[in-house]
Amino acid sequence: MATEVTKEFIVGMPKAELHLHIEGTLEPELKLKLAQKNHVDIGQTTIEEVRASYQYDDLASFLAVYYPAMNVLQTEDDFYDLAMEYIHHAAENNVRHAEIFFDPQAHTSRGIAFETFINGLYRATVDARALNIDARLIMCFLRDMSRESARKTLEESLPYRDKFIGVGLDSDEHNNPPMKFFNQFTQAEQYGLHLTAHADIDQKGSIEHIRELLEVIGVERIDHGTNIVEDPDLVAYAANHHIGFTTCPLSNTFVRPEMKGPEVLELLDKGVKISAHSDDPAYFGGYISDNYYALADAFNLTKEQVVMLARNSFETSWISKEQKAIYIAELEEYARTH
Repeated sequence: MATEVTKEFIVGMPKAELHLHIEGTLEPELKLKLAQKNHVDIGQTTIEEVRASYQYDDLASFLAVYYPAMNVLQTEDDFYDLAMEYIHHAAENNVRHAEIFFDPQAHTSRGIAFETFINGLYRATVDARALNIDARLIMCFLRDMSRESARKTLEESLPYRDKFIGVGLDSDEHNNPPMKFFNQFTQAEQYGLHLTAHADIDQKGSIEHIRELLEVIGVERIDHGTNIVEDPDLVAYAANHHIGFTTCPLSNTFVRPEMKGPEVLELLDKGVKISAHSDDPAYFGGYISDNYYALADAFNLTKEQVVMLARNSFETSWISKEQKAIYIAELEEYARTH
């Protein structure tokens, strides 16, 4: 039995994107163009060769492709162009609000000044308004780098505090638990920044990492995090405290063929505010509507379930109650008339 929800319905549905790494939107065409412009040898000379290089079967092999690809990003305009390409994709998918991750350490560690990437990315979020998209930035710490590197990154970001709204935690989780960065999260919160963090699926110590994030650090959202179903008490805690969870079906398929669909449905059923997003769409084969549809098609989601995922995306976004109400009203009108 196929889902009753069409791809066209999903594409047109108002939605928020809360789990999107801007570096993960580097499509082969732009990568090659920037490599040629900046005279960066990437070892490939055609679009087909670049596309063929996007090969991996686990998190470590993905990161081994992902980070070197960023060498083509050199100037403020490069980062602007990268973000604007994503924003055009978002507009095509009727993303009304986007909260976009960026990784400072992946750039400062190769000699790119903080102001170069933050100004390019921020300029794109301003220009996104012309496409009817409200876009904000979230600065992530790379968890496989030192806590001292995270401390310096937070310190270096403060002059640009008005250009991003929160902090996150990403990259290789193995032997890098959330508590490694407890001080940075505490300091970020004191500066008025929102808190989220990755709890990647099926990692060593997944459930303990989720517990740390919820009960000790006190994040507002968890990115991925579907292993929480292993602990009913934590599931109840997340539901009662309105913690957001951001699932990314297509990237999940690289770890689990069933894209964690059963866990997503269980969390939806238990009132946890889980929503669907695209993660690194240039690498995992689809933007946000593709992710919604992959999940809907594989697990026969109802229209109500799909709309609930979108509603959760707005409800767990970091915008005002007034803005949330406007977007949710748009969503409800769309669901009623389509």
